[in-house]
Amino acid sequence: MEQPLDLKATLNLPKTEFSMKANLPQNEPKWLEFWEKLCIYEKVRESRRGDPTYVLHDGPPYANGPIHLGHALNKCLKDFVVKSKTMAGFDSPYVPGWDCHGLPIEIKVDESLGRKKLEMNPLEVRKACRAYAEKYLDLQRDQFKRIAVFGRFDEPYSTMSKQYESVIVRTLFDFIENGFVYKGLRPVYWCIVDKTALVQAEVDYAQHTSHSNYVKYQLTSAQQKIDPALAGKQVNTIIWTTTPWTLPASMAVAFHPELEYIALEQNGEVYIIASALEAATRENANLQNAKAVARFPGKVLEYATFAHPFLDRSILGVLAEYVTTEQGTGAVHTAPSHGADDFYTGVRYQLDQTCNVDEAGRIHNGLADYDGLTVFKANHPIVHLLKKRGVLMGESKIEHSYPHC
Repeated sequence: MEQPLDLKATLNLPKTEFSMKANLPQNEPKWLEFWEKLCIYEKVRESRRGDPTYVLHDGPPYANGPIHLGHALNKCLKDFVVKSKTMAGFDSPYVPGWDCHGLPIEIKVDESLGRKKLEMNPLEVRKACRAYAEKYLDLQRDQFKRIAVFGRFDEPYSTMSKQYESVIVRTLFDFIENGFVYKGLRPVYWCIVDKTALVQAEVDYAQHTSHSNYVKYQLTSAQQKIDPALAGKQVNTIIWTTTPWTLPASMAVAFHPELEYIALEQNGEVYIIASALEAATRENANLQNAKAVARFPGKVLEYATFAHPFLDRSILGVLAEYVTTEQGTGAVHTAPSHGADDFYTGVRYQLDQTCNVDEAGRIHNGLADYDGLTVFKANHPIVHLLKKRGVLMGESKIEHSYPHC
């Protein structure tokens, strides 16, 4: 019986000592250990001493957990750049670093401490955060070395090292000596759950259902200064807001200096709004039967005064370029303690910037209707208060993009 043909025997293959299997899980640690003993990174640095330098400044990862695929991809790409530049004749050092401060670490520590944190003083909590960051700095360092990234891992930089902090303090002192430091306020995002300020990267946007309210502010200054046709009439402006909880902090109404504004009269009262938003405001604020009695530029409304809708407070008419005709009424309720545009307008017009919302989001120093409530829970009673005062011109709900921690 004829034997089957052994095709393998018909191939002229080279004879090698390579194993048929890579066995990387076993072999890679051996290579890494060999490179470690050889001090290969230091030897590469020494071999390139005096050559033109190419330095990659690495944005550090947070020390708040094991590395993930994003970390691995990031470090491998940077390692490729550093090694390729070294092979191209550059002295290309790589100093890895870690960010050991901020909300991601605080949140993880809070989760591990639980209610125990309530019994700890701030210094003890900071020590717990440092210990947590040290743990994951060491873990991530080993993991980066395991994927064969070359660098000065024995002397990385850490934002919590004494040397790093000393440079920050020294730099701040130089600023102070040269008169570049002043004390003031600035608007920041704030998380009422974590009770901390947020940087832009910690803010996400998602769809949110908000109140949509049209509220009238009665003019208290001379009507004829705006336009002679308004003399002797009860004049108001109408603001639109999706955050009724900010109304207790209302200090001004902003108008665009170059926009045309129209005065609409209905049932013995006059309402000032932007001409470009007339149709939408008629519909949303129940002014379908109103008649136009005057038109004028927004700049004439600067320094007019209005009554706050439910507090004993004078509201200033101000001018602002950020007022648009995309939505609303062209008259923007301005609370300097809530929002960047509002804040800087408040600085320009020297408005009160006092923030009566605490770190947990509770409103203080207000009326009994909403005092002590968190901002979102205060929306409903404030809308009810507007109805009682007869200043709510229209209301609905709106779906829009809203910042979240």
